[in-house]
Formats: sequence, structure tokens, C-alpha cells
Amino acid sequence: MTQPLVTAVAPRWEVGLAGTLSRSSRVRVVRRCADVAELLGVVAAGVGRVAVVSSDLRGLDRSVVDALGDQDVLVLGVHPPDDEAAERLLRRWGVAVTVPADADTAALDGALVALLDPPGPAATRTPGQGRSPALPAAGSADAGVGESTPEGDPPPARPTPALRGGRPREGGPDDAARPAGHEDGWAMDRPVADGDLDDDDGTDGPGADEGAGPDERTGPDEGTGPEEGEVVVVWGPVGSSGRSTVAANLAAELADPLQPAVLVDADTYGASQAQLLAVLDEVPGVAAAARAADQGQLDRETLARLAPEVRPGLRLLTGLPRADRWPELRDVALADVLAQCRRLARWTVVDVAPPLEQDEELSFDTLAPRRNGAALTALEAADRVVVVGTADPVGLQRLVRGLDELAGHTVAPRSVVVTRMRPGPVGPDPGRRIQETLSRFAGTGPVHLVPEDQDALDAALLHGRLLAEVRPRSAARTALLALADAVAGREPQSRRERAAGRSRGWLSRRLAPA
Repeated sequence: MTQPLVTAVAPRWEVGLAGTLSRSSRVRVVRRCADVAELLGVVAAGVGRVAVVSSDLRGLDRSVVDALGDQDVLVLGVHPPDDEAAERLLRRWGVAVTVPADADTAALDGALVALLDPPGPAATRTPGQGRSPALPAAGSADAGVGESTPEGDPPPARPTPALRGGRPREGGPDDAARPAGHEDGWAMDRPVADGDLDDDDGTDGPGADEGAGPDERTGPDEGTGPEEGEVVVVWGPVGSSGRSTVAANLAAELADPLQPAVLVDADTYGASQAQLLAVLDEVPGVAAAARAADQGQLDRETLARLAPEVRPGLRLLTGLPRADRWPELRDVALADVLAQCRRLARWTVVDVAPPLEQDEELSFDTLAPRRNGAALTALEAADRVVVVGTADPVGLQRLVRGLDELAGHTVAPRSVVVTRMRPGPVGPDPGRRIQETLSRFAGTGPVHLVPEDQDALDAALLHGRLLAEVRPRSAARTALLALADAVAGREPQSRRERAAGRSRGWLSRRLAPA
């Protein structure tokens, strides 16, 4: 039985392709669309099982391909003859099967067979991923096998739970301890740019042997390169909770030249990381990365150029310079940006806006941009969520309600942080009172408390620096360092320093003359 097919290709290919497809034994052409808008409307109406699109069709990008996949439409890509760049572009958009525009009927039928009858379970499409099955191009040496993909293909989808949150872990919010020795491959695999260290391996860096042990986490298969990095999302309910300050300093404490970190400002209401770190707004940031992802041009090297290094091991992907530019940060593009961040760095810390609700009027139109889509997408991709609230009655009430709301958007383990801890708003012994309140009303475990330290924070903000740079011994920096230790699953710094001191003492005694 033939399958209904719709086309949306550039005018120069339309007549020839329509004639060739009309002679196919696998499909029948039911609609020839003039542009992307007509194509999406036809597909939304349930017309067509297969869509043929060309790389030079105006308005075609990654989000359009994902929208077609969400409608369970198989996509066949057409590119100009002998144009490898156009073929790679289609594959980066998620189009698995491609043919040149001058392909004959036999070649088109072969591509349609690979698309409609994928060989084996490896080509099964994951629901909700919005992409065609991963198959090689028709006519290639691996056509019909489905084992290899050309350079530039997007990485395979990571297994995720039902809500597509972080990787499932055992234990509660803060007991998912992980060994610290994950340096292997990061220094070699990431691009050397912006003053990066030219290390041959990552086994001699700080902390390489500290807390080392058998890695209990599921790593990549042999021969696949370094393990993907982790995404830590910093979120907090509405109000000035210090979320951005926590995100910046957490990223700095996690970062290391051998275990780099990327700080992503995905706040669509009021991006502030550029100002906190004294970086010009004009520097291309998350908007440029999202555009590159939409165009299928975002890879690790491109992301490294867009995210300048603000200190050794720490890169910054600046946010939107104006709040009214939020439609540029589409959720599909941000998901690709975070996927590339995993490849670029060991840690990705994402600062997102507080609102999480979806506009009900827009929820029926999957193509309409959503202002809160960036936060929701980041939470879906998160391996851990750091929830930030303030130590006062209003802030604690918002935090309790926010934790309840957050449970419906991610299954990733969470760490709760309460900033500006002081006795004034909550009474004597504020740490104990806050712990008891959150344990009673929100069922949280241990809470990370950041004491009020306005002098240190003012000094950091004045100079556009981090607490570790201007006030390394301040109370706020000590608390945030302890938070980073908990997130990374490593020993607290004081214990590491004592262990290092004992090692130095033992070595000096061994080397001392008898």
C-alpha cells in the first residue's frame, strides 16, 4: 500500500521531484506545499505520512523538523547534488535519510524503503523526540544497516525517565554522592581555546586522587570518548532570592581547568550573569547559540567560541540583553545548546527564571514560542536542581510552594539553598528554625544555609568578580563552596586540606636526613 506524501521544496527542485515521486511504488503525492507555513498546516490536519523537504527551503530549521516529528511524520531530506554541507545541515536538523535533488526513481524508492521500513530496533523512534529514525543516507555504503552516521550528526538521545528530567539516581536530594575522579578525557577532548591549558591528560590535576574510587555511574561505552557532562539547574521562586549569585559562584566552585564548567544564563525575564561578571552584553551568548542550533550549525567548537572563558575552567554563555527578545530562545534550540554543553564541559550550570506555568492558550499550538519554555526545557534536561529561597517568612512561604510546584516538572534530585540567613526575620538560632520549618512543611532533607554577608557580596558586585576572587574566606563563599562539594559528591575542602597537610608532613619526614 502506498503512503501519502507531501512536499515542501525549493521551486527549482519541485517539478522534477514531483515527477519522479509520481512514478514511485511506495508513496503517492497528495499535496505540494509552497512554504513552511503551509507544510505545517497540512501536517497538523493529518494529511501525509511522509514529508519531503529541501535544505534550501526558506524558513526550514531544526524546530520545523522537530514539529514534523512530533506529528509522527517521517521526513525525507533533499539537498543540491554534490553539496555535502547541505546534507550535513539536514542531518544536524535531525533528518536521518537524505537524497540529492537529482535522484532517480530507484534512488528515491531506496530512500523511502529505509525511511518507511527501518531495519531493526536501533532505528525505532523515541516518542516525543521529534526526529526521524537514525539511518544512513540512501545510496551510502551503510544504507540499510543503520550503524554509522556521517560527521556532524546530532548525538543519540539520552535515556531519560518519564518527565525527561535528569538521569535517575538512587538516594535523596543530597545523598547522591559521586566519586571525584572524572577527569579522564575532558582536557584532551575539549577544544583548546581562550587560554585553555594544553594538558595531555586529566589525571594529574587537583583532586584527581581525592575521593577516588570505582565510578559507580553508568559511563559511555568503550571507544565513545569521555563521559557526558552534567547539567545543574539553579531555580528559585519569584523574589530576589540571590539565585543568579548562587549560580555564578556555584559554577566557579565546580570549575577546574581539567573539569571545565559552563555557566548558561537562560533567564528570559531578567538575565544578569553578564553584569555580575563584568562581561559586555554585546558578546554573543545564548541567543547566538540558539540561532546556530536552529540552523544546524552548533557544535562543540562553535559553542566554545560563543562562550568566552571568564576564569580558568569557567566559560560564560551570556543571556538575552533585552527581556523582549525572549522569543529568540526557543525550547528546542535550548535543548540542543545544553546537549552541546554536556560535550564541552564536565559541569553545566543553568540560571533560569522563576515562572514555570504554561500559557493555556498557547499549549494547543506547539509551534508558538513560550516565554517559560526555556526554564521548563532546562528542568527537563537537569541532572540536579538547586532550589534557592530566602531566610524570611515571605521567602520561606514561597520556597515551600515552589518546591511543590517544581515536583511536577522534573524528577532530578534537588538541593535546597536558603540565602541571607540572619536572626532578624526568623528569631534566635535561625539555622535550626529554617531547617525545622522546611522539614515540616516541604519534607526537605538537609538544607544548605548561606549566611547574610552583604559586605562580601557588595565587594564582588562592585568589581564584577566572584566571591572566591575578592573574599575567599567570607562566610557566604564558605557556604557556597560546601554546596559545590555536595553537588559534586566530593569531600569538603577543609577535610581535603587536612589530608593534603598530612601527606606533605609524611613526605617531609620520609625525605628528612637521618
